[in-house]
Amino acid sequence: MSDFIKLVNNWSITQFVHTFGVLFEESPWVAERAAASRPFDSYEQMMNVMRNVVWTSEHQVKLQLLRNHPDLGARISMSSNSVKEQVGAGLDSLSQEQYNELRQLNQVYTSQFGFPFILAVKGHTAGSILESMRQRCRRGREEEFETALKEVFKIAAIRLQQWLAQVGHEHELVKKSEVLQQRTMYYGKGDVWMYRSYVKPLIGVQPIPESPFTGRSNILFGLNIKIAVQGDEFLPSFIEGDNSLVVATDSMKNFILKHAADYTGATVEGFLALVSRRFLETYPQMIKVQMTADQISFEDIPIRLEDRYRPSTLVFRCSQNDRATAAVEAERTGGSIELGNHFSGVADLRLIKVRGSAFAEFVQDEYTTLAETQDCPLFIVLNINWRYEAPEDGMDDQRGRYVAAEQVRDLAAAVFHECRSASIQHLIYQIGRRLLGRFEQLSEVSFESNNRTWETVLEKVKEGEGKVYTEPRPPYGFQGFSMTRSDLGTDERESVIEGDV
Repeated sequence: MSDFIKLVNNWSITQFVHTFGVLFEESPWVAERAAASRPFDSYEQMMNVMRNVVWTSEHQVKLQLLRNHPDLGARISMSSNSVKEQVGAGLDSLSQEQYNELRQLNQVYTSQFGFPFILAVKGHTAGSILESMRQRCRRGREEEFETALKEVFKIAAIRLQQWLAQVGHEHELVKKSEVLQQRTMYYGKGDVWMYRSYVKPLIGVQPIPESPFTGRSNILFGLNIKIAVQGDEFLPSFIEGDNSLVVATDSMKNFILKHAADYTGATVEGFLALVSRRFLETYPQMIKVQMTADQISFEDIPIRLEDRYRPSTLVFRCSQNDRATAAVEAERTGGSIELGNHFSGVADLRLIKVRGSAFAEFVQDEYTTLAETQDCPLFIVLNINWRYEAPEDGMDDQRGRYVAAEQVRDLAAAVFHECRSASIQHLIYQIGRRLLGRFEQLSEVSFESNNRTWETVLEKVKEGEGKVYTEPRPPYGFQGFSMTRSDLGTDERESVIEGDV
């Protein structure tokens, strides 16, 4: 293992996603999910994990990944990587005849398959691209869907190679990894949907002023789980076709679902810790088990009972809003099993503030078209992750130190409400300070934020102070930031606890 991949393994999730989130077009979630599988032995292994993240995702998620790619040769805004790649293939200097044919083929292809034509254009010319489009337009949708995903993987691999070339010596070390037999070897099961009723209620949560959350009933406890297992004894299954020690992934699914009945805790992290440990206890050929999960949220339904509305204990509404996430890694070390490389999080938190945000005094030069603002709306999408100083605090709800995703969500919204931010960077820093101040059991907080602020269409309406907005153009800004307790001095902590932002 090279020194530089070791450094990447120790990066915060925010830094990892910021660096490798661009490998897949406008889909940083691939890197975010892959980060939970660290440590990687090589960049080759990292890329294999990312491919597996995509392959094991739901069909609609993979379809959206394809749709994030721009039409080849289109004269529209696109990511900087796409611009460079298309320029390298000569798509910025097409003849009018070539441009017209390319545009027509793009329309035919998208109409036929429901996503744009995707091709790793490195090494291609305008002529070879057009010929490839003509041929692939004749295919069936299922075959072309798979082909498009494979081209996405090629593009991601090329982007990784280019990044490695930019950072220097690592490119050759990646090639040498095969000689050194630093193998990528794991397998597992994704999209294991588990629903259990009447899990132990989550109570005893440390209250904070920013949130009314005091616990959850857990009458319905739903998770979308992914598991990956590793072990040297699986090698014969790859090189000899010897499956005598292979645990079928269908069995893994059943193992997870069966042990859901045994869980006596109240948190996602606790469930992952229980099952990952039991995998290692049951199957000695497994050395490491990595499990991640998205919690499926269920909202209360108010029912009128005895002349007042009360939450139903029978009927719930499945939420499509932000969701709690978690990851736990169990590893066999000698005769014991250790739990580590954990994180908890809340994903896709979408917050809109109608006024009270600003962005001014930034660099102004010949490329600047954005006007300064002192009081404007701000629409952000936040992924917030946190780690505990003692992992047991996140896995054992009996310790009274569990930090609930609902609390983090409410705290972020409260800071957004109170803080007149100078930028999104400034806002997430304030949220991080508050989180670390409220929860001394946390060792790190990290953010990935997107700016999705609506564009103003009309500054005035017929009556009142309202304005009219529409969706923003496709390019969006994003920010990544991580904080540890070292960023929070004693005086700062006291001001944070008082709610002074």
